[in-house]
Amino acid sequence: MIRTLTTATLCLALFAGADWTRFRGPEGAGVSDDTGLPTTWSPTRNLVWKTPLPGFGSSSPITLGDRIFLTCYSGYGLDPRAPGEQTGLVQHTLCLDRATGSILWDATIDPRLPETDYDGGRINLHGYASATPVTDGEAVYAFFGKSGVVKYGLEGELLWRVSVGTGVDAHNWGSGASPILHDNLLIVNASAESRSIRALDKATGEEVWRVDEIVDSWSTPLVVSPAGGGPGELVVVERHRVLGLDPATGNRLWFCQKPSDYVCPSVIAHEGIVYVINSRRNALLMAIRTGGRGDVGRTHVGWKKERWTTRVSTPVYHDGYLYGIDNVGRAHCLDARTGEEVYRERLDISGAGDKIYASLVAADGKLYGVTRLDGTVVLALSPRFELLAHNRLDDESVFNATPVVTDGRLLLRSDRFLYCIGR
Repeated sequence: MIRTLTTATLCLALFAGADWTRFRGPEGAGVSDDTGLPTTWSPTRNLVWKTPLPGFGSSSPITLGDRIFLTCYSGYGLDPRAPGEQTGLVQHTLCLDRATGSILWDATIDPRLPETDYDGGRINLHGYASATPVTDGEAVYAFFGKSGVVKYGLEGELLWRVSVGTGVDAHNWGSGASPILHDNLLIVNASAESRSIRALDKATGEEVWRVDEIVDSWSTPLVVSPAGGGPGELVVVERHRVLGLDPATGNRLWFCQKPSDYVCPSVIAHEGIVYVINSRRNALLMAIRTGGRGDVGRTHVGWKKERWTTRVSTPVYHDGYLYGIDNVGRAHCLDARTGEEVYRERLDISGAGDKIYASLVAADGKLYGVTRLDGTVVLALSPRFELLAHNRLDDESVFNATPVVTDGRLLLRSDRFLYCIGR
């Protein structure tokens, strides 16, 4: 009885304030209604705190009341010149104090080996802690690819651990998609682990349903309210198709064929329209109206924009427009009704290879775009292009994580540090 009262009191306290409880925040939209966010910062200006992390990673933090949760890895794959041995790999789930950045607990698991080798391929660009955790306010769920899915209590106690496959990724790129919650289910895109998407009972970790043939997808799925109303639909994008599934059962409601290509950006949705992006050779952005049944390729596709992609980063929808930054460092604004480009402007972003992996975040009239190697660009959240600032933190490590908006502040994560930016 005492334990129950303590837990209830803790949960009430944790839900105070604005929470960012999943990848891309509320509703998975990458949009916050917070105000008072800084436009400019530096190592000596608007830096509230900076916390060294026990390991690397590209997952984003999440927040719950006065706490921050984050994943990372240590012991292997930290230095391309001397990666070490896989047996040294440790995967961490951290809890930090939101006010001070101090680490409250560090829960670790040993990996399930063999892992994808840290051998100069794509895995080197993001490592072994890529999926952003998710919380329902009662527990924290983290996904470590081949090492499985774990559930922790809010004080760091391991409640269960489940495998969703040990790897069929011929590209040796590792994992990328983040888990999401829907009702009593934890939904995991395990394309790289078993070419499947799975729904687990969040209480026990037991599999409730599974859909196979989810190929070459590093995209986080989304439950979308369909056009015209009705129950939510789970939209999943893989190499050949866009799927609309019943999130309770996994039953297929609709599908749409698309040009074959791998998929990294997450599903974007607004008022029953989903926007999906092919990543590379058959670059494509397309708008699909949800709520259909069967093959909707001829009936529900609003428009297609060929030879357009952000490759990895997910754009945001705001007030009738889609905003994105592509892999070569160009900022885009598109009319979401037609796909027509409103502006395309090249940004002065240094660094070799893909310029940006993090997804954009829109808040307080601004767009925040965290680049991999050259700081954060801040753009006006407007169909008229305006660069407001380009902020750097003198951190030579890699920034792959999508920023988080929390209670009027920003959380930025590099391989080595977690930063809190605010006035």
